[in-house]
Order: sequence, then C-alpha cells, then structure tokens
Amino acid sequence: MKSNPPSVIIVGAGAGGIATAARLAKRGYQVTVVEKNDAVGGRCSLIEENNYRFDRGPSLLLMPEYFEEVFAALDTTLAAEGVELLKCDPTYRIYYADASPPLDLSTDMAAMQSVIQAHEGRSGWERFLQFLVEAGRHYNLSRQHVLYSNYPHAWSIVKPGMVRNIFRLHPFTSVYARAAQYLQSERLRQAFTFASMYLGMNPFEAPGTYSLLQYAELVYGVWYPRGGFRRVLDAIHAISTRHGATYRLNTPVSHITLSADQKTATGVQLTTGETLTADTVIINADLIYAYTHLLPPTAYSTSLTKRETSCSSISFFWSFNTTLPALECHNVFLASEYKESFDAIFHDKHLPRDPSFYIHVPSRVDPTAAPAGCDALVVLVPVGNLAPSPSAPDTAAAKSRPEYWDAIVTQLRETILTTIESRTGMPSLRSHLIHEKLETPLTWREKFNLDRGAILGLSHSFFNVLGFRPKVRHPDIKSLFFVGASTHPGTGVPVCLAGSRIVSREVVRDFEGGRGWDASGWGGAGGLGLGLVVPVLVLVLVAGLMGVWVVGWVWGWPVCFLWFR
Repeated sequence: MKSNPPSVIIVGAGAGGIATAARLAKRGYQVTVVEKNDAVGGRCSLIEENNYRFDRGPSLLLMPEYFEEVFAALDTTLAAEGVELLKCDPTYRIYYADASPPLDLSTDMAAMQSVIQAHEGRSGWERFLQFLVEAGRHYNLSRQHVLYSNYPHAWSIVKPGMVRNIFRLHPFTSVYARAAQYLQSERLRQAFTFASMYLGMNPFEAPGTYSLLQYAELVYGVWYPRGGFRRVLDAIHAISTRHGATYRLNTPVSHITLSADQKTATGVQLTTGETLTADTVIINADLIYAYTHLLPPTAYSTSLTKRETSCSSISFFWSFNTTLPALECHNVFLASEYKESFDAIFHDKHLPRDPSFYIHVPSRVDPTAAPAGCDALVVLVPVGNLAPSPSAPDTAAAKSRPEYWDAIVTQLRETILTTIESRTGMPSLRSHLIHEKLETPLTWREKFNLDRGAILGLSHSFFNVLGFRPKVRHPDIKSLFFVGASTHPGTGVPVCLAGSRIVSREVVRDFEGGRGWDASGWGGAGGLGLGLVVPVLVLVLVAGLMGVWVVGWVWGWPVCFLWFR
C-alpha cells in the first residue's frame, strides 16, 4: 500500500459511479467525482414541478438484493439510511388493444393461479410454474457466474461455470421463444416478455436468459422508494461523502489526460481548462461517448459506434389535477400488433404506427409524488434511437432537428390520451392535464451524452455481453476503468451496482494486490495455456453458429476439462 492513499477521479455521478465512489472512499481512497449536470443520479434523476414529482429514468426497483449488497458492503442498510421501499401490488396492470378487462400481475401466487388458468386452462398452471423454474435458474446462474464476475477477455466465456451452464441460460433463443415453450395464450406470452424493454431490447431477439426479469418481479416483487428512485442514490451519495468522497457538480469534462506515451491515464481536463490529476480514472459517462469524445480516436472507438444499442424513448411527465383510478402504479398498454411494433422500433428505427407504452403513477403508492387528490404520470413510449432508418438513411439528419421531434410528439400525445381514454373508460383527460414536461431521443443525447440517444446503452445481444462487452479496464491505457450501462456486466441500476463491485475490486487489486485475476478468472490456471484454449473457443462458437454444436462440444469439453482440472 502506498504511504499516501491512492487518488481516484470518477467521471459521472450515475448509479455505478456513486456506488464505486462509496466503495473506494470507505477503503480510504481519495475520491473525487466530477459530474456534468447539477445533481447526482444521472438518468436516475427527478423532475419536480409545483409539488408534482416524476422519475426521469428508472421508476421501479427490481432485484432488491443487489441494492442490499451495496449497503451491506458499506456497513449499513437501506433502512438505516432512511430508504423506505414500498411494494407495488399488483406489479403491473396490463391493458390490451381489445375491450377485455385489464390483466393484473402479482407476487400473490393464489391470485396468479386464477389469472393463468383463465387464459391457459387448468393444465396451464403447471406449465407456468415450469416457466418460473426456468426463469429462476436463469436468475441464479446469472448472479453466480455473470453479475459479480469479471470477463476481461473474449475467451473468458470459457470459465468452467459458464461453460457448464451456457445452454441452461438459453442465450441462443429469444425471451419470447422461451415463454412460448410454456404458455399457449398470446396474451400471457406478451405479458411475460415485454419486460425485455428494461434492457431496451426486442423480446423476439433478446436472449432467453432475460426471462430472469419475470422471476425477479414475481418472486422478489416490484418496489418503489418513497421519495423517488433517486432516494436510493442520494443515500449512497451521502455514505460516500461521509467516507470522504468529494463531488463537483456542473463540471463537464473535456478529455481524459494521458501520460506522454499515451499509455497511462493521469487525470481529467475540465471544459474550463482546469486539470485534475489522479492515480486512477474511472469513467461512468456513457461508454461510447467516452471512447469517441474523451479519449484519442482509435479503430476500436469507431467500431463501438457501429454496435447495436438499445432503443430510445419519448417520455411525457404529466401533472393531472385529479386522480385516475383505473391506473395502478405500473401500467402497460400493449399494441394490437405486438411483434410489428418492435420491428418498427428496432429494425426501422422509428415510432410504431400503433405503439405500446408504459405509464408510471408514483402517487398511487407514494402520496408525496403529487398534491392531494391529484396524480403524477410518467408515460414512456419506446421509439427507435437516433440511428438512421435502414430504409431511409437520410433520416439521421432529420432526427437531429428539434422540429422533427416536435411533430412526432404532437401526434403521439393525442394517440396516448385517446388510447388511455378508450381502454380505461376515463373521459376528458385533456381537461385535467395541467402541465407537461418531456424528453425525446434528442434531449436524452444532449443532457446525458447518450450515443444515438440510446437510453440503456449497448444492446444485450449475445455478442454484446460477457467477454464481448466493453471491458471494465481499458485494454491499452493503464489506470483507466469504466463502470455503467455499456460496460460489463450491463445495463439497469442493480446490474450497474454489481458492476461497481467488479471495478472497485480491480482498482484495489492494482494498488494492493498487484495485477492479476481472481479465483473465478485465470489466476492459478495452468496446463495447456491460452494458445490452445482460444482456438477451442472459436471452434465452439463457430460450430454453434453453423448449427453443429456437437462438433465444438466434442472437442471443447476434453480440452477445457484438462485445462481447468
């Protein structure tokens, strides 16, 4: 250990950045966080207007154990820090395009049995439980082998645990296909696959692994922090400052400063011209933005701009001077053309003709979100990101103009209000809507430096995860790390919190234990070496893509067994 505590600069005060700051500050490191905007939280920020409060980004808390882990690592608890989690039950109310009653999902298994059997018949309950068992396996295997493990190289995927369980995670079939294996009703297939949008992904393309989201919702529940989602990050921020971390808000970074040979990060230069130096730099800004704007251009940074990203959204924040009793805390209005709506978003990169959308009513569980007798509504409509449409390449220029989005927003507002009225039976919504704020793909990009306005960063397709995802450690520049949605392990607040543990461990290892891998990595492995393992991995992957897994498997298993024994 150095005589002086290591100094760390973290660029960005999003969920991953704040949690990393708290972990390292608790260990005695000198941590400075520089943040472009005027508050911590990044996309987990709040909009407050005339006693109405809205969550700009995440509006539901899933996988609470990941939040509990962070607080436990900081020797405290959510409750001790004044964070109260309110359970949302039903977890969702789903409105379909026909005139049928809405469908409520719940953690109450007796209630769910009635829902399932109403759509699937008496035998459907057993099939649903089998679906839940599979989703639970995905959840537990992901926790064990992915979310707290580093994948420093593409070939890291051949870690023993991952090799043994890769097929049990169903990464080569879609979320929708896995649900269809167990559920016969199209309505339930839709109800148990739309959550892939948490990753900004098409349920017909998202790896089947992500049915783990349905398990998390139905077993651990959907929660809302009293006071808004940012309340959790405010608590982590407060803990980090108690341990000595300092924050500089309204402080945009111009670029990462490097040593004379360009091989070591030395700090950051601010847009004001001021330079801050540190032993280590951790970037919590959008990863693609960081590679293309904060670091010298490379072939790799160019390649990142061509990778598949999540969708974007148009989000309305509506203040109503009355309550809307037909709406629960979380509501989903599904398009009549379910698959076609996702094709429009992810393939054609535009707003579907008949869009699905999500409505959050925080005031339903947290009365502090709106004045008495009133409701605050967040309406999130997934749309294509700012990449040009394949069928109309010239749309890229149009999408960069505010008037392009003004026209879409005007049309979309009317569509949403009409849809809510027709499906819920609540009339005259326009006369009770007293204030509106909104975000578009363009404003997401401008406010948070999100590449292509993609609200959830890089996609979670198979070749964008694990060892294929951008690494937490820069491959060529020493003392430079990444944490957040587009690096490993991935997007979503609980996943970014898990990522803070991975990157903190890597930083600590550099200063206190020397460079090396943990027990779940390559450390201690011997025998055949990387020279043979890499070709074996390539053989397995190529054989799989060609539909002949047995070829790679027959050769791969003996080699991996000998190498890891």
